[in-house]
Amino acid sequence: MKNRLFKMCFHDKTTNAAFCPMFDRILNKIIEKIRTRRYVMTIHAEEEMDDDGLTIFDIEHCLLTGEVTECQKDRETDERKYLVRGESLGGKETTVVAKLGITGTLVIITVYLEED
Repeated sequence: MKNRLFKMCFHDKTTNAAFCPMFDRILNKIIEKIRTRRYVMTIHAEEEMDDDGLTIFDIEHCLLTGEVTECQKDRETDERKYLVRGESLGGKETTVVAKLGITGTLVIITVYLEED
């Protein structure tokens, strides 16, 4: 089943940056979960992290300093997952896909490096 994709960002032509006001609330929740260590990683996310030469510190840095760029909603479960794009500690452009679980824990679904 296809995900429904929401893009509610605005483009600032003067700074060439994206501004996503609807994602501020969710990004603040993600940051709070990282700072309080209320997150888990799927086995898939851990494998991808290892394959890309990333560490948990890179993933935390990406989530703490990045921006939510997309929200995807599953039509069957009504769950939302968020794509956060930021940088690893080494400056590599990284994306983390995460969702807020039913217990309030942040679930890191997968991670990947952006192609050059």
